[in-house]
Amino acid sequence: MTRLPSLGRRGEGWVAGQVVLFLAVVAAGVLGPGWAPSVRGILVATGVVFGAAGLISFVAALAHLGPSLTPLPHPTDDATLRDQGLYGVVRHPIYGAGIVVALGWSLATSPLALLATVVLALFFELKSRREEAWLEERHPGYDAYRNRVRWRFIPGIR
Repeated sequence: MTRLPSLGRRGEGWVAGQVVLFLAVVAAGVLGPGWAPSVRGILVATGVVFGAAGLISFVAALAHLGPSLTPLPHPTDDATLRDQGLYGVVRHPIYGAGIVVALGWSLATSPLALLATVVLALFFELKSRREEAWLEERHPGYDAYRNRVRWRFIPGIR
């Protein structure tokens, strides 16, 4: 169990928070200072690669959820536990993909956006803990899944 608040019956406040933070990442990239000219080229190229990889992962993770897909962290009544594909590698590939997209944007635009991306990643850490408490209530096998799939968002990073 977790002490993190539900922020709504199905976690609506968590979704509102992530929308605000994604908007902050975008705004910081648009309004913040740019990278120094000496590193701008390599950072933009790296950012595009990260952004593309994140978008591809995001679409793949959405497709794999199928009818279990919900924008809210509380699972639907008829949701089944997904543990194959990207979900066999990381437990929250959509959140991981969001972090990678935000990182790509940050690298391509502004160090201020990078700061907002760190805050977004910390937010997803908390949101995923709240979501996992709900998943454990809904799916008796979730604890075994969490022990088998050790990475939360991105392979190689706990």
